[in-house]
Amino acid sequence: MTRKLDGSKLVIATHNAGKLREISALLAPFGVDCVSAGELGLPEPEETGTTFVENALLKAHAAAKAAGLPALADDSGLSVTALGGRPGVYTADWTERQWFEAEPGKDYKGRDWYLAMGKVEGLLCEKGPDVDRSCRFSCTLAIAWPEGDEAVYEGRVDGTFSWPPRGTMGFGYDPVFVPQGRNQTFAELGLEEKKSMSHRADAFAKLVADQFPDTP
Repeated sequence: MTRKLDGSKLVIATHNAGKLREISALLAPFGVDCVSAGELGLPEPEETGTTFVENALLKAHAAAKAAGLPALADDSGLSVTALGGRPGVYTADWTERQWFEAEPGKDYKGRDWYLAMGKVEGLLCEKGPDVDRSCRFSCTLAIAWPEGDEAVYEGRVDGTFSWPPRGTMGFGYDPVFVPQGRNQTFAELGLEEKKSMSHRADAFAKLVADQFPDTP
C-alpha cells in the first residue's frame, strides 16, 4: 500500500513561485500547507534522469532528505511521436539559446519558448509534408518521505503539434499543442477548460484519489 501524507506540511520541490502557487491551490482543499524548496533555501539537484519518473523522484527525495519533511516534485514535458519522443525530459533545455543564436548585443542565456517550438517544427518539416504530428504532454508527480518511501502518479494528454503558434493564454509549448477533440491550442483555451483536461490535472486526480481517498 502507498504511504499516505499524515501531516499538514509538504515541501514543493521547486524554486518557481508560480508553480508553488499552482500546486498550493490544488492541495489547499485537503488541508495541506505547502512550502517551496526555494523558501527553505534548499539547493536544486541536477536532473540527471532519462525519464520523467526518474527526474521527479530525484527532486522529491533530495528535498525530503534536506528538509526532513515529505516533499512533492513534478517533471513534465512534450513528446513528439515522429521525433522519437523528443524533446521529452529535455523539453526545457530546448528553450536555451546557444551563443550563435543570440541577438547582437544580447545575452544568449535564458529560456525562449518560441525558439523551442520552432526547433520542433523545423525537425518535423525535414521529414516532409505528411509527417505524423501526434504528440503528448506528460506530467509525473512524485512524493518522497525522509525515510525513503515514495509514490508516483503519472498523467498525460494526447494531441497534435500545430504550426504556427496560436493563442496567448498559455505558457511553454501551449500555443502549438491542440488536444484531442479540440480545434484550439492550449493557449487559446480558457484556464479552467485547460485545467480540466491537462496532463497535470490527470496526474493530480490520481494523487488525490490515492492520498486522500476519504475526502468528498
